[in-house]
Amino acid sequence: MKTRFIYATLLLLGLACNTNPQTTNSVAKTDVPRMKGLNFVAVPDPFTLNPMTAVTAVSADWIAIIPYGFTMLGKPFVKYNTNGGQWWGERPEGVTKTIELAHEAHIHTLLKPQVYVPDGFTGNLDYSTEADWQLWEQDYERFILFFADIAAKNKVEMLCIGTEFKTSVMKHPDFWRKLIVKIRSQYSGKLIYAANWDEYENVPFWNDLDYVGVNAYFPLSKEQNPSSSNLQKAWLAPIAKLKAFAEKSKKQIVFTEYGYMSVDGCADASWEIEAKKDELAVNEKAQAEALDALLTAFAKEPWWQGGFLWKWFPNMEGHEGYPEKDYTPQGKKAEQVLCRWYKKL
Repeated sequence: MKTRFIYATLLLLGLACNTNPQTTNSVAKTDVPRMKGLNFVAVPDPFTLNPMTAVTAVSADWIAIIPYGFTMLGKPFVKYNTNGGQWWGERPEGVTKTIELAHEAHIHTLLKPQVYVPDGFTGNLDYSTEADWQLWEQDYERFILFFADIAAKNKVEMLCIGTEFKTSVMKHPDFWRKLIVKIRSQYSGKLIYAANWDEYENVPFWNDLDYVGVNAYFPLSKEQNPSSSNLQKAWLAPIAKLKAFAEKSKKQIVFTEYGYMSVDGCADASWEIEAKKDELAVNEKAQAEALDALLTAFAKEPWWQGGFLWKWFPNMEGHEGYPEKDYTPQGKKAEQVLCRWYKKL
């Protein structure tokens, strides 16, 4: 659901602004403040300025650090930690430095290793033979355990075991259950899985994790400029389902990703918007209204543990050439909304 063309090419070629959430008897109780997070984009080169200054300026207190691995369609492997194909921010030294800077600034960390599938979607990743599935799973296990070790050594507060693996999760749930056991044997922090918005109800191993993670790209409106009030009404149906699921699972729900591009009609299906971004006009107001609607709607829900905005460019580095349209709120009207809400939360 996110574009990664620059990262994939590299591989193939070698702004200023805490309350504890209330709980109900039907949802697992927690004393943890709501997570006011940002998904941190990896940067190509070592930081020249400390990027955490801008994080604290918007009252964020968590960042998600995202080292990517890569799987090609039809190929049962996961490539990662390649000096010729990955940016500094994705390699162990960059990940470790980012964690260090965050902790020095009293910012919590979620390590969220992700697999990117060029010309495909992670949720549709599939193999025709059991042998290929086993090869891919062996590689993915090495990938996750590699970063679980980094998480353990650097006292990372939470680790994401996977992101949007809809087909794999449905076809091979036992692989994921066994993987969770192996991760817990070397990492003692909290565990979460990042399910796509249309997948979370069917993930079979939530009981083995600490939180339900949802990438909250729910399509809400096809309007070019929907108001915050109209979008809050559109949220009523998804909220009802999420609430029922939180009560059923007795888990707090975290939005492992949420956000909107700053273009016309940004509150519709994000994957379709990304595909036609070149045709769409910049619309900061639409992005700001959509973000305000989400945070207004969920701030009142006791089962919502907060979330991680997609996405944030450290020192505005690492973008793919269209930051004025991209999900980042930096320097836009949405940054004021984010700052206001994160300060309020």
